[in-house]
Amino acid sequence: MEGGWEAGKGGGGAPYDAAEPSHHMTAPADEAVPPAPVPGATARLPLPPGGRCGGGPGTAALSSCGDESTSFKMSGGPRISFNAIDSALSSLKNCQSYIDSGMDVATQVALDLVESFNDEEDVNNMEKVMLEYATMDRELNHYIKAFEETINQVKREKPENLPDLENLAQEKFLEMESKNSDSDFERNEKYMYFKDQLKEMKKQYRGNDTIEQIDEDIAVTRSQMNFICPITQITMKRPVRNKVCGHSYEEDAILEMIQTQKQKKKKVRCPKMGCSHVDVKGSDLIPDEALKRVIDSQNKQSWSTLDT
Repeated sequence: MEGGWEAGKGGGGAPYDAAEPSHHMTAPADEAVPPAPVPGATARLPLPPGGRCGGGPGTAALSSCGDESTSFKMSGGPRISFNAIDSALSSLKNCQSYIDSGMDVATQVALDLVESFNDEEDVNNMEKVMLEYATMDRELNHYIKAFEETINQVKREKPENLPDLENLAQEKFLEMESKNSDSDFERNEKYMYFKDQLKEMKKQYRGNDTIEQIDEDIAVTRSQMNFICPITQITMKRPVRNKVCGHSYEEDAILEMIQTQKQKKKKVRCPKMGCSHVDVKGSDLIPDEALKRVIDSQNKQSWSTLDT
């Protein structure tokens, strides 16, 4: 993705080329959310309105707007308002919520596709969409960080002449981008959650095909065993999974256990029989959407059987 994340110049709000929309989402507070991108295509990602005074966080917007209480006058140059730059950066940071919303929707769509036994190519396309979002997120973070470092540098050094802030920031941005690697995505929580849940969903809906062909009753029994919370010993309604050991529990039950042991200043051993993990933490628990879908589906089938 070339060109970087830039707040619009010349009138404030030129959109940024990102990816082709495949469907639209409804955003809170009447703000537009960028639709999930289709890899390889181009479209426009609108930046949020407001938070700018005539331009992006480059030199053109520095001398004429913002509260001068946090500004200083360069020797022989214009007065720099850092509030103006901070406002422009704040507008850029709002794009993060757009990306987060897009990633949440893409995750749900991918799980829907697996649950509906759609073609594998459709699921693969959603994986590409999530990779596009993760790439956009990384690029946005680099762009914001580059400008923040540039601003801090100027505040710290207070040079006699106004430097070209935009070029300085662009240099920092390109330096960060030159160090990109696939391992960067492992630090993106939403991307890793997507990968984790998609893997579990495929395992639940496609991994038992061979077993079911051999003995459907055995397959159902094994599957239902995974529905039981090791704490309450009843079918889970809101399962959460431990990222460390991979076991799932009823959310309220495990959180209550953690809180009770915390008051006693003790650690929580994983309640799953045979598990050696001895320090279950609330921060290690993630919603197990894949398992919840399977349980809900099983419950619907059970009720349907009873009705007939």
